[in-house]
Amino acid sequence: MEQRVVITGLGVISPVGNTVADFWSNLVSGHCGIDKIKGFENYELPIHVAGQIKDFDPAANGLDSANVRRSDLYCQYAMAAAYQAMMDSGLVSGENIAPERLGTYIGSGIGGMNTFVNETEKLLNEGVHRISPLFVPMMIGNIAAGNVAIKFNAQGACLPVVTACATGTHAAGEAFRSIKHGYADAIIVGGAEATVHPLAIGGFANSKALSRSEDPKNASIPFSKNRNGFVIAEGAGILIFESLESAQKRGAQIYAEVVGYGNSCDAHHVTAPSPDGIPAARAIKQSLDEAGYDAEKDVLYINAHGTSTPLNDKSETNAIKLALGEEAARKAMISSTKSMTGHMLGATGAVELIATALTLKNGVVTPTIGLNEPDPECDLDYVPNVARKADVTVAISNSLGFGGHNGCVALRKWSE
Repeated sequence: MEQRVVITGLGVISPVGNTVADFWSNLVSGHCGIDKIKGFENYELPIHVAGQIKDFDPAANGLDSANVRRSDLYCQYAMAAAYQAMMDSGLVSGENIAPERLGTYIGSGIGGMNTFVNETEKLLNEGVHRISPLFVPMMIGNIAAGNVAIKFNAQGACLPVVTACATGTHAAGEAFRSIKHGYADAIIVGGAEATVHPLAIGGFANSKALSRSEDPKNASIPFSKNRNGFVIAEGAGILIFESLESAQKRGAQIYAEVVGYGNSCDAHHVTAPSPDGIPAARAIKQSLDEAGYDAEKDVLYINAHGTSTPLNDKSETNAIKLALGEEAARKAMISSTKSMTGHMLGATGAVELIATALTLKNGVVTPTIGLNEPDPECDLDYVPNVARKADVTVAISNSLGFGGHNGCVALRKWSE
């Protein structure tokens, strides 16, 4: 028998807040977490702004000094957000869930870049014998999932997804399917990234992907006429997906119900999206069909991938129109939280799914800030600049990754 799946816990480390409460409050108020890049003043960076994490306190998020010393920054962010989500959910392995029925699906687009660079410098400057024995277990992209599983005794499937910017969304979608079909009772779901580093900035900048704006408030401006690239950011988002039966049995709070998932590939280009938006539209439609979306009865919100690149925003607009039809597309409320957080790469899908769940729970659609001159080819309702109260019943979160990866997860407002 298929299981219904709900969200019972949230945790976030982001450029707009290191708690769910701060994250949500800042999104609703239209606060921009993007700022001048700090910490790399010795490099002549061609890029001037980023969405960096501020005032991160590992100890406040369940990490001791040994965790910090033995973990890359991306893993620290994942463990911190997972700690918040597990505390929020009230799940305790071995007490109210069997360890073998608790899984961990946490991915990263790039993994431990800071560790990789630090140990490479040791190799070049001090020799091979100075490389840390912890180099590999700190650097590999699956270790956030592994460490979270260890910390919370999650002995079920541990499946780190790696699909570039779609990582967090695909992790969520695959976790949804696993619980729906009875392979787990709950899964710790999400993504983490810590690549605001000169190496990553240089690579993305030289591929012409990043905004060259020097003004933090005018750099990530999705759907705007004068957008010119995305703003790199970092952090982690973790959600607890749980079967409805398990959640109700223990009286857990429920943020939203997970009701659909779509997954497709452009098979077009390593970095550019398919301009016609057809494969992305297929993923959106798959998720909405599974969700039982009714354009006549449901009020739809779309958390767009909305990267602020010239190609993405136009092709995503086309995809939404193809998936919904012109009339329904114009009725939908759409926004890009990347206008406030920047693009958190492998973490972004999970962080945006948290925002999507909170939109359903709180009846508020977060805005797309900086949208003062819309692109005529991006002509839908992107909720410009100011949050909007709305009784949303169905919401989807889109993610489109390098390599042509498209993912979409659908949520429905929870009611008993």
